[in-house]
Amino acid sequence: MNANGLESLPANELHDRAVRYAVRHGDLGFLWDLLKVIPAAEAATGHHDESANDLSRVSALLSDAIASGEGELGEALRPIYLEYLRKHPDA
Repeated sequence: MNANGLESLPANELHDRAVRYAVRHGDLGFLWDLLKVIPAAEAATGHHDESANDLSRVSALLSDAIASGEGELGEALRPIYLEYLRKHPDA
């Protein structure tokens, strides 16, 4: 799918495709990078309490990674998914 096609996809679909591809291909680097940016994305969406909690709880980060394609958080993480999917056009 070309870049224009990716840009038109909703954040939750970008998330699902990127995370599914990373899991299927054992790309722990992408998943770890995603976990590292979730607290900043939550803070950017006004969820400062969640951001502070996530920094201290790895299990919360893992849970967030699974659900990070929804709502404001998904939109905040949209550039991360787009960049990853552009690198992996077969995703």
